[in-house]
Amino acid sequence: MDNVIALEKKLLPDLLEVMRKRYHVLQYLRLMGPIGRRGLAANLGMTERVVRREVEFLSKQGLVSTTAHGMTLTVEGEKLLDGLEETMKEVSGLSELEQALEKRLNLHEVIVVPGDSDKAPWVKKDMGRACLARMNRELAEENVIAVAGGTTLAAVAELMRPIGGAKSALFVPARGGLGERVENQANTICAEMARKAEGAYRLLHVPDQLSSGSFDSLVEEPGVKEVLGLIRSAGIVIHGIGEARTMAKRRKSSPELLEKIEREKAVAEAFGYYFDGAGNIVHKVKTIGLQLEDLQTRKAVLTVAGGASKAGAIAAYFKRSPESVLITDEGAAMELAK
Repeated sequence: MDNVIALEKKLLPDLLEVMRKRYHVLQYLRLMGPIGRRGLAANLGMTERVVRREVEFLSKQGLVSTTAHGMTLTVEGEKLLDGLEETMKEVSGLSELEQALEKRLNLHEVIVVPGDSDKAPWVKKDMGRACLARMNRELAEENVIAVAGGTTLAAVAELMRPIGGAKSALFVPARGGLGERVENQANTICAEMARKAEGAYRLLHVPDQLSSGSFDSLVEEPGVKEVLGLIRSAGIVIHGIGEARTMAKRRKSSPELLEKIEREKAVAEAFGYYFDGAGNIVHKVKTIGLQLEDLQTRKAVLTVAGGASKAGAIAAYFKRSPESVLITDEGAAMELAK
């Protein structure tokens, strides 16, 4: 396959460019449709004339449908995208990038989607789609799935579909999250995933950051204790990685913590742990939920984080974290590979 693609790049470069362009149109319609021609052109950086020509071709092939609400992908278009995914990764060099990151970060598996979510927020949805496809490979008869909070995980929830092949799925928040914006809280994302997956859920109604005294009393509450037991039994964990200062501000941390993060040069945050560039833990927030050491015994840990600006945070986290599958985008992957 590699030799064939290399020859095609030399003999038919224009054909491969057209293929990439049409693939990106279909990809965007799958994630963001229905959408009008003007919106599609603006988001893909194409002229309306080019978009009209490509959409007309794709419509004749039965891959795109146009209604009063806008353009959407047909069932045939969905099938074509799924079938082309690995080929397009080879053509665009993403497969090679995945292999390079597996070696650099010492991971068993890395999945890279096209684009940079810093520049095109819809790329987060493509990471979400890749995450759900990877999660489905881990499903057994009965599943407890722990889900963290954050904007990237909200995109994963948005794309969730009914889970097939699993007897039941129970979604739980990976940690307490009261205090963040509601849409970014683990509880909100957990409930949304469960609703769309047609599964069940349990929520954890505790603040994200606690004093020692509050922590000791809350973990003994019967309701909290029960949900905490379910969280710790989760076989699948889905979480993101945050930039240290951004996460501290978002969680309304004290001026003292913000100063410490600056002083210790923290660059990444996950599960309440703050890491410096070398992967050292420079601060730990007292939280109820999964701890970093709990990830060691999970069946599958899926880490979803992208955007070129997050490359440093991703690199720092994986110098310390247990084995997991990284799902990222091209923007972050290119920075990490430098």
